[in-house]
Amino acid sequence: MVNWRHSISDLERAWNALLPNAVAVRSLERVIDPSFHPRFAARSRIYRYRVWTAAWRSPLQMRFAHHEPKAPDVEAMNRAGCALLGSHDFASFGQPTHGDITIRKVVTATWTQEEQMLQFEIEANAFLKRMVRTVVGTLLEIGKGMRPEDDIVRVLAARDRTMAAQPAPPQGLRLAFVRY
Repeated sequence: MVNWRHSISDLERAWNALLPNAVAVRSLERVIDPSFHPRFAARSRIYRYRVWTAAWRSPLQMRFAHHEPKAPDVEAMNRAGCALLGSHDFASFGQPTHGDITIRKVVTATWTQEEQMLQFEIEANAFLKRMVRTVVGTLLEIGKGMRPEDDIVRVLAARDRTMAAQPAPPQGLRLAFVRY
């Protein structure tokens, strides 16, 4: 709850004036319901992970994308990613942020490519700690031929964190959107 006597647009400008350059408020909405919680009221979240696939590293991309010098097989990663859709126990891909429930519902899990940049977009009702990065790491191993495409099914069924790949590096990950 913020006690603010001015307009919402004034609050947005004030926050943007004080926040570090790495953070920006794009829009604000007044919430009438005092029980609203931004984390627990969310219906789904969308994360995006970027992979730079040129043979050379890019100083302009290195802070915001993981570098893979050889492009993985995007079609194989998309076929494997289909196994993630629906409600599953994702214990192999992360740890719960609180409690011990590891079942999540994934709505989309898709790779796209534009020139040397790959982007993975995943939407789910909630995520486990390191889940997106571990899914990305596992799908990249599939795309590089280190695992068969159907290995994702085996990893999901195992409910064992040691069966999935190591998490992909953090610099490629960003929270893109939260649906309420």
